[in-house]
Amino acid sequence: MPRTTKTAQAYSIPMLPLRGIVVYPHMILHFDVGRVKSIKAIEAAMLNDQRIFLTAQKDPNIDDPSFDEINTFGTIAHIKQLLRLPGDTIRVLVEGMIRAKVTKFIDSEPFHIVEVQEVKKRSLKSSKPDIQALSRQVIEYFEKYAKLSGKISPDATMLITNIDDLARLPDLIAANLGISIELKQVILEEISPKKRLEKLLDILAKENEILEIEKSITTKVRQQIDKNQKEYYLREQIKAIQKELGDYQDVTTEVDEYKERIEEANLPDEVKAKALKELQRLSRMHSTSAESGVIRTYLDIILDLPWKNKTEERLDISFAQEILDRDHYGLDKVKERILEYLAVRKMKNGLHGPILCFVGPPGVGKTSIAKSIAEALNRNYVRMSLGGVRDEAEIRGHRRTYVGSMPGRIINALRQAGSANPLILLDEIDKMSNDFKGDPASAMLEVLDTEQNKDFRDHYLELPFNLSDVMFITTANYKEAIPRPLLDRMEVIDISGYTEEEKLNIASKYLVPKQLMLHGVESKVVRFNEPALREIVVHYTREAGVRTLERQIAAVIRKAIKKIVTDEKASVSVTKNTIKEYLGPRKYLYDKAAEKDEIGIVRGLAWTPVGGDTMPVEVNIMPGDGQLELTGQLGDVMKESARIARSFIRSVAEEYGIDHDFHKKFDIHIHVPEGAIPKDGPSAGITLATAIISALTGVPARKNVAMTGEITLRGKVLPIGGLKEKVLAAHRA
Repeated sequence: MPRTTKTAQAYSIPMLPLRGIVVYPHMILHFDVGRVKSIKAIEAAMLNDQRIFLTAQKDPNIDDPSFDEINTFGTIAHIKQLLRLPGDTIRVLVEGMIRAKVTKFIDSEPFHIVEVQEVKKRSLKSSKPDIQALSRQVIEYFEKYAKLSGKISPDATMLITNIDDLARLPDLIAANLGISIELKQVILEEISPKKRLEKLLDILAKENEILEIEKSITTKVRQQIDKNQKEYYLREQIKAIQKELGDYQDVTTEVDEYKERIEEANLPDEVKAKALKELQRLSRMHSTSAESGVIRTYLDIILDLPWKNKTEERLDISFAQEILDRDHYGLDKVKERILEYLAVRKMKNGLHGPILCFVGPPGVGKTSIAKSIAEALNRNYVRMSLGGVRDEAEIRGHRRTYVGSMPGRIINALRQAGSANPLILLDEIDKMSNDFKGDPASAMLEVLDTEQNKDFRDHYLELPFNLSDVMFITTANYKEAIPRPLLDRMEVIDISGYTEEEKLNIASKYLVPKQLMLHGVESKVVRFNEPALREIVVHYTREAGVRTLERQIAAVIRKAIKKIVTDEKASVSVTKNTIKEYLGPRKYLYDKAAEKDEIGIVRGLAWTPVGGDTMPVEVNIMPGDGQLELTGQLGDVMKESARIARSFIRSVAEEYGIDHDFHKKFDIHIHVPEGAIPKDGPSAGITLATAIISALTGVPARKNVAMTGEITLRGKVLPIGGLKEKVLAAHRA
């Protein structure tokens, strides 16, 4: 067995490579040994003087290190105790004695033998101020380290702070630090005690800085954990309450349900990608957060929209004709246009729906026929009223950055319709207005443009929706109130008021049966004859449509039912003579033709919003100085027409036997009766001229002739408008 051999300079000794341990002089520790070479080295030392050289491996993972993988600086230690454990393991208690350095590697079999040279011990003079200052600072830093780390025992701290031998101070402190093996080896290899203190001071300063950062992080983490635990506790309480109330829904389950709905829905690629992105955001949120509610609403709207769902359009022309005639009398222009669309649609698949604008007075069936058109074409029907809309966001929607934002009316109409090709009625499009919030009419330009609406983007959705398959029908009372760019995008169909005969047909075929059904009586219980209906049409209503007519019929039926119940009658017949009993005296009286021809009185024809009417014009000639007096609330255009008529008559006075200087000798007074009603328009020109000529010549105007038309200075009569209404007024007179 080899023995420890000493010389003056160096001596050989068994070596024990340590894994993850650095032993300092005066350090007592125990460790377990299991490697064969290490056990043999200990046994050899025990047989000799119990001294062994302890040094750290460079790589603790190597089981049998070579000399190159072992640090040359180590500590000669004395084996104080040895305990054999089960499994060929030895527990060794050692005490470090002195630093040493390997000068020669002698052998590695059967264990490591090296030649070492002891490092001479050096002392520190504590009386020197620089040593005192350095040692105090090291101790202060160590106390701070011990406080921050919380891993140093109070006994070790007390031992270090009360140490007398300052040369031992760095070794004792380094042995208690939780630093790397490399740094501990640096302290071991430093021969000068003062330099060891300086290096240790640097190490302690860095470690304290790291520990302070770790403490700050730990504090923040602990606070966050405490906050999270509090939130978790509160959420669990909320969850328990919701479960008791039956309102609880697990977020994971909800996300899975949304994902399944998204996969099953027939969504375009861009829409699907956006929905999945929002769903991913939802999965990271708590179910009670405000933002999660916003995302749920957004996903619900996306999934409710009919991106590709369409109803199969019915192209049966005869069926469409039957439906339109069943529900509405007249309106031939509208019906013809719909049938034309069906015919073309049969020839060409993929034809976009027309964008129609029905313009006409109230009550003529503009709104109601749109519903019949939808039924005839097998399209879902949605009505959207635009009257009073002033905000552009009502059309395009609000951006999601705003609290309580929602999509616009177009998108909501599509959700309501449930198909991508409905018929959407934009009612009262001429009643839109604008203010500081924007111009909704400008927003409608994109909606009603077939070249743009296939990529309509609502501000809320921020996704393209194809509106090209939607059939838009708009209604208006006056097309002059519609902005010109918007009007250009629509096909305008003018719907005039109903004639007296048309109203009679509508009343007998539609309104009376409808009101009888609404009041729960049969046609044989309350009977209307034609004279009774004509009496109501002519003398109890004055309108272009039939709304007031329907209300008057309903009033008659109510009073008739009351009479049946009160007098216990089986039925009531409504006649012309009994109408006054139900509705009171006549409300409207129309001017009739004069009984005889009169001088200076000519009947004109006028158009009004409620139909046509006759308008007598009276002219008196009086001696004077050529004044032209106009009364009857005449507008500027009618006043100009009167002056034009007088100038024309002056130019042709001789042809009619009129004194050429009549304009100097006579005053002309023109009056249009019913002075409380404002009157204006150019069509009274010919009437005014004829009345003036009659008054100047003394020739009576024919009582059975009515006239209308604008007259020029040359005596030409220009084309007129509202011919249908004016002719009906003449016929009625």
